[in-house]
Amino acid sequence: MHNPGIAQIRRDDRGTTAVEFAIIAPVFIMMLVGTFYVCLTLFLAGSLHYAVQQAARCASVNTTVCRDSATTVSYAQSHYFGPAASPTFTYAATGCGNSVSASLNYVMNLGMTKLTVPVSAASCFP
Repeated sequence: MHNPGIAQIRRDDRGTTAVEFAIIAPVFIMMLVGTFYVCLTLFLAGSLHYAVQQAARCASVNTTVCRDSATTVSYAQSHYFGPAASPTFTYAATGCGNSVSASLNYVMNLGMTKLTVPVSAASCFP
């Protein structure tokens, strides 16, 4: 049986691809999942802003649909298209016009831990 020397073992590069993949794969997967959650959070914030803007505009312009606080909040809820989190909408007639605001706590499940991100939006339409 042939016993390889130290120099021959050092030159042997079999398996280096597997070792490199084992080092890089967890970092790449974490970056991929993190990018997904960032995009989902940005979509949630955009959808929340859209819902409050449309509800404030409806309360000012389309008074047959948004007659009072309850119908304006219902209108805002119907225009929220974000993830399953349910935001809390509030309506008030203020000095700037009809004001609608919303807030929610978005919980990201990251496997070992959960991260809570507070998101809020407000709009006032004269």
